[in-house]
Amino acid sequence: MTEPGDGDAPADLQLTSAEWSMWQAFRNGSTCDLHIGDPARDDPHGQHLWGPERRVRARVVALLLLDGPLPQPGRVAALQLTGAYITDTLDVAGGTIKPFVELRDCRFEAEVVLPESHFTTLRMENCAIPRLEAARLHTEGDLHLPRCVVHSGIRLTDAQIGTDLMLNQTVVHKDRQGRSVMADGLTVAQDLQAEMMESYGELSLRGATIGVSLSLRGSRLCNPFGRRALNAPQLTVERTLYLTAAGLANSPFSSGMTPPYGIGQTPSRGTRMQRFECEGGMRLDDGRFGDAVDFENARFIMEADQELSLRRIQTPELRFLGERPQRGRVILSGARVVNLIDKSASWPGLGGLWMAGFAYETLIPRGHFPLALRLEWVAAATPEYAPEPYEMLAASLRSTGEDADAREVLLAKQRRRRETLPLAAKLWGFLQDWTVAYGYRPGRAAVWMAVLWAIGTLYFSMSPPPPLKAGEAPPWNPYLYSLDLLLPVIDLNQGAAWKPDGGAQWVAAVLILAGWVLATTVAAGASRLLRRQ
Repeated sequence: MTEPGDGDAPADLQLTSAEWSMWQAFRNGSTCDLHIGDPARDDPHGQHLWGPERRVRARVVALLLLDGPLPQPGRVAALQLTGAYITDTLDVAGGTIKPFVELRDCRFEAEVVLPESHFTTLRMENCAIPRLEAARLHTEGDLHLPRCVVHSGIRLTDAQIGTDLMLNQTVVHKDRQGRSVMADGLTVAQDLQAEMMESYGELSLRGATIGVSLSLRGSRLCNPFGRRALNAPQLTVERTLYLTAAGLANSPFSSGMTPPYGIGQTPSRGTRMQRFECEGGMRLDDGRFGDAVDFENARFIMEADQELSLRRIQTPELRFLGERPQRGRVILSGARVVNLIDKSASWPGLGGLWMAGFAYETLIPRGHFPLALRLEWVAAATPEYAPEPYEMLAASLRSTGEDADAREVLLAKQRRRRETLPLAAKLWGFLQDWTVAYGYRPGRAAVWMAVLWAIGTLYFSMSPPPPLKAGEAPPWNPYLYSLDLLLPVIDLNQGAAWKPDGGAQWVAAVLILAGWVLATTVAAGASRLLRRQ
């Protein structure tokens, strides 16, 4: 290294003209721009070869970052490099880099190695990078990688980002293990923005913590090499996870701004939208989301053995408003949400939805979602009978004052349960359903009582029975006699005073039996309703 106060590079480095320009720009905090002015030839992702006039050695870059010269008086040292071809491997592993670093439109010959290094702010924008190895990286400020193309994966395992992590419009291909981004244990103090990102491999965020919001608006996650395109169990997002559409014009959707909780962004008329798309499974098990999980307009393309798994997630709001998956399963088992905002067209059919133990408080349907479709939604989630989804739906409806709908749900539960019973119990269930709908429609009992009472009255008016004891019977009244037979427990002093015989005995027996059936089913239904109140 040069002597203190000497800003010249060591003679043995033999700097090229491009490296000398970079060295001087570092000292005065300006940008070293090696563009030639032709957009096609300046594109780092293009096919044109870059000549020696744009090449800088990685060892010179590392020297500037780790032990660079003092800045010129009144200036702040910074590495701001544009349009450079950085040869060999840039390796600053374990180093402490104090200068501000911004690399734009650069092309790297080999991987960038940054494990356990410490940066203030690192920005690599629109760069072509074979691989980025940055496990346990620490930054005090941002880590920006927008519009970069990374050919063999990014590793950010246990990295700690002081403010924002930006991966907008980044294209990342898989590494040898099939992962595009390995960021298990990642901590981001503020936002993680990966909008309109393209990931070809598994994006892994296991146990990651995001201090504000995680936005994957308009991104495409594709993993034909494994089961999951996004693998993020135990993910913690303090505010909202956005798996929604992004605008392709100058609109709030493309601005990178995070909307406040509860306030959606409406695209301006004519704005073209790019939806979030996930080709492969997604795992968000045991995630914690402070405001919401938003799937509006999301598309999931899964194979039959793949899952959109939301097991045991906890969030105040789940917005399930995407396109219905054609294959695979949506798993909500054990999830806990307050508001469920959904569309009937978003949920998969029979066998494609599991939600045992799924708890929610308020249903907020978007569009047409009548009770009949809601019951189909519950039936799709229970290929085998389970009472919890029905009881949860009834409780939610009751909490919003829809008691009649809640009773319909509980009636549907009893009918579904009846399918699992042995023949005798099934026949008894049919009888309860046919008469008083398991007690959830008690008005039916009054109708049946009136019909049977009328039949009994008519019959006994034409065929009055003889008295049991002559001279002791009360005055004959076919109305009271029929009613006494129908009403169990209550005694009107008519039934025991007369002695029906022949066909009248059978009519009396039918009235007595029907009265007991109606009374017991109404009592059973009333007790169920009282228990749920």
